Amino acid sequence: MAKICEICGKGTLAGNNVSHSNRHTKRAWLPNIQQVRAVVDGQVTRVNVCTRCLRSGNVNRAI
Repeated sequence: MAKICEICGKGTLAGNNVSHSNRHTKRAWLPNIQQVRAVVDGQVTRVNVCTRCLRSGNVNRAI
């Protein structure tokens, strides 16, 4: 499943783990992406959306 929201475009963020001795290693922050059935252009399709878009009502969920 893709790690990007089809509504707002939120995706993976990169950064560093920083240990107590200040060593840096790469890491990623992944968005909370859910695959839901939604009404898009009058048809029910599966879309990958973040939970913030679901919570704020940017997605019309199919019943």
